[in-house]
Amino acid sequence: MKLYSLGIAALVCALLGPGGQTPSLAQSEDLRRTPVVRAVEQASPAVVNIQASKVYERDVNPFGGFFGGDDFFSPFFKDIFPSQKRQYEAKSLGSGVIIDGKKGLVLTNAHVITGAANIRVRLLDGRRFEAELAGSDPDFDLALLKLDIQEQLPEVSRGHSNDLLIGEPIIAIGNPFGFRHTVTTGVISALDRAVETKSGTYTGFIQTDAAINPGNSGGPLLNIYGHLIGINTAIYAKAQGIGFAIPIDKAERVIQELMDFGRVKPVWLGLTGQDVDQRIARYLGLNDLGGMLIAEIFPGTPADTAGLQQGDVLLSLEGVQIKDKGHYLQLIRNMTRGQRIEAAVWRDSEHRTFAVTPEAFSRERVIDLAQKRWGFTFREGRDFLEVSQVHSGSPADKLGLRRGDRIYQIAGLRMKAEHDFLEAFMRARMLKSVMMYVARGDQGYHVRLRM
Repeated sequence: MKLYSLGIAALVCALLGPGGQTPSLAQSEDLRRTPVVRAVEQASPAVVNIQASKVYERDVNPFGGFFGGDDFFSPFFKDIFPSQKRQYEAKSLGSGVIIDGKKGLVLTNAHVITGAANIRVRLLDGRRFEAELAGSDPDFDLALLKLDIQEQLPEVSRGHSNDLLIGEPIIAIGNPFGFRHTVTTGVISALDRAVETKSGTYTGFIQTDAAINPGNSGGPLLNIYGHLIGINTAIYAKAQGIGFAIPIDKAERVIQELMDFGRVKPVWLGLTGQDVDQRIARYLGLNDLGGMLIAEIFPGTPADTAGLQQGDVLLSLEGVQIKDKGHYLQLIRNMTRGQRIEAAVWRDSEHRTFAVTPEAFSRERVIDLAQKRWGFTFREGRDFLEVSQVHSGSPADKLGLRRGDRIYQIAGLRMKAEHDFLEAFMRARMLKSVMMYVARGDQGYHVRLRM
């Protein structure tokens, strides 16, 4: 009973001011203005609502109001009536954050503005701006917008994500379902999460339990000081309280490349590999078929400098288990220049780790490797690539490619310019065969280039 009385007394003293006086209104306000409130007040002016609109056309059935709208009759009417099309506008909502108020630069997710014809941004104070795309990279799901401004705008203070603590309180601000500037709070649940999607594998995510919903994408994840530590990106649809954000340190590297080049330059480690089959696993003493056997190390590349060797089995990158060479290529696409990567390998019946720093996969390197591996050169045509030379005895020569053949597609990617070829080779450089669509004269063929 005595302890209980002392507790009540302490609470009364805390609620009363010095000398037992009731706290003033100003003092009450100070108690209510918690670190979370101050962080929100500091960052909110820099958080924006993004509306992206896309215009598309669709055939209109002139008899849609009859026959129950059944499309069964459409083929008959198409022969009688000319095709009619109507334009429709689809709108998507998302969030973003101003990272440079003087230049009017807004950071958001790439999927928020994908395919948009018009992008509009609205600030907390009601001001609206037209935005143009300064750069975007879907492999990192980040985009940089440039606002048409005449004055300085508020900007968020950027923090760091290399010293985050699991359990650390965080704040998310966004526009879920169109409800502008909605604040949710939580903690950091985990770090360095890898998430697999239909588009590929994303690595290094911050996992949080703060409520994140559709429309939060692209909004800021803040620490208790109101500093930007991540960009809210995704939720786990099968559960509640599981959201993911791109760490600001990773985003900073992407931002610089978007500003310099409009996209993130692809990187590589300087090696090739092959899948681990049962025979290889038994020979090397592996218990499963995961990983990638390193088949070749190119001299002077990051893999060579780090000490990786031909015959090593690459088991994981940044803690993400490698399934096969295709999965390895997906992981590399989600990494940047200058990023220190921990690579785990199997060598001489034991696990070893190496620190590797990827370098840019330059145009010259890609062209050189493509000539050696695929065996042809090309020049740009009009919405296609034209074969300019075929090397004797190469895979292209064995396939029967000739000078003047037109290439419209490689590995499922449309070939309109040189950068399309570079992308196709980087994605398919370790495959044993690649599908191509090639035209000669008036005839087009689906062919398989075998290495």
